[in-house]
Amino acid sequence: MWNEILSELRTEVSPESYETWLEPIQEVGLEGDGTLRLATPNDSVVLMLKVEYRQRILDAAARLALPVREIDAAVRSTPAPAAIANTRYGPAVQQTLDFKDRSASFNEKYSFQSFVVGSCNEFAHAAAQAVAANPARAYNPLYIYGGVGMGKTHLIHAIGQQLQSNFSGMRVVYVSSEQFMNEMIHSLRYDKMSSFHERFRTADALLIDDIQVLGSRERTQEEFFHTFNALHNLGKQIVISSDMPPKQVPGLVDRLKSRFAWGLMADIQAPDLETKMAIIDRKADEAGLVLPEDVRAMLATQLKSNIRELEGLLLRLTAISSMASRHVGDRVPINAAMAKQALRSIAGSADQASLASIMDAVAQEFDLQAEQLRQKSNTKAIAYPRQIAMYLCKNVLSMSLPEIGRAFGGKHHTTVLHSINKIVKLRRSDAKLDDLLHRLNDRFN
Repeated sequence: MWNEILSELRTEVSPESYETWLEPIQEVGLEGDGTLRLATPNDSVVLMLKVEYRQRILDAAARLALPVREIDAAVRSTPAPAAIANTRYGPAVQQTLDFKDRSASFNEKYSFQSFVVGSCNEFAHAAAQAVAANPARAYNPLYIYGGVGMGKTHLIHAIGQQLQSNFSGMRVVYVSSEQFMNEMIHSLRYDKMSSFHERFRTADALLIDDIQVLGSRERTQEEFFHTFNALHNLGKQIVISSDMPPKQVPGLVDRLKSRFAWGLMADIQAPDLETKMAIIDRKADEAGLVLPEDVRAMLATQLKSNIRELEGLLLRLTAISSMASRHVGDRVPINAAMAKQALRSIAGSADQASLASIMDAVAQEFDLQAEQLRQKSNTKAIAYPRQIAMYLCKNVLSMSLPEIGRAFGGKHHTTVLHSINKIVKLRRSDAKLDDLLHRLNDRFN
């Protein structure tokens, strides 16, 4: 019976929630009064089961016509093999979760020396240098925000490397928000939160990237809130990066927004033409490319602000010049024609305005407000239009799954993939949906 209920619930909750809270549960048996007895790996799962999933389980049982009237859960005396050897989380050894000896590793390319400073980013650069020179005395926390590929991660890596160089023995912990969330989930699942707390709350400096990923992740936000308080009270440095200012992060709780405002917020704007030229020169030099003046000007005027996009473009230029040569290892000098060919590969890149247009169009079709598509609600009236919007973002804008997830309230990339695949499958049999997708595709192409 529990397996039948699990199959039903799997379509209603995110893959992350399913694998964390429901999959580790095992059925013990059904009592005569209709009480389904369940065994869980720890008290955290018992609590979530009773508070968050009890009614969903009972509703699923009713839809399946199962004789379940109530549920009762208790921690099992020994770990279940299926819970330990789960393919996603690895072999049984992972239950030790020893985080103590893990030190931060940084990309040496991302240093202050290699960061190209312009009017668009000089304030954030100066603030980052101040934190690296005087941790917990200059700005705490330091909150750096800006669009994708603007250099936020570069600055965080530069801060981390400088801290390790300036202060011997300083314990610097660097993680992405997704890593923080995954490590917390592992710790909860195996009842090892003490290891998790020791890893993060004993740091001398905590650098956390892409905080917007935690939007709408209430349990993870609660844990980060307590971690933030513990470190700040001890006078430890905290550096945070995000795609947007705290007030604009969908689903971010007010108390975290308030904490982030305690320190300094530094934004990175899109680079102006001069800064883009300087970045192009720096990246071309690193790649060993010689760019004629007309090619430099073409790239600077036609490229968008994404620096990662520029790195990919220069890599493509290198490949084009190498393939044009008759001799292995040689390169043909880069010219304007090659640059145009490389630029065509990114001509269809997405921008924020196109994302907003898709959200507005889909919301209008279903008589909703665009902001409702970002909400946490999983009711069909919102979930179905949201899945359509995600499908369009992937197929029209070629956005990555994590980018789409962030745009729709911090959804996990596996949830986004499930939503897109569902629409792909549905449109084959649903003529009305297929017609709607054709109309919307025509509108944006």
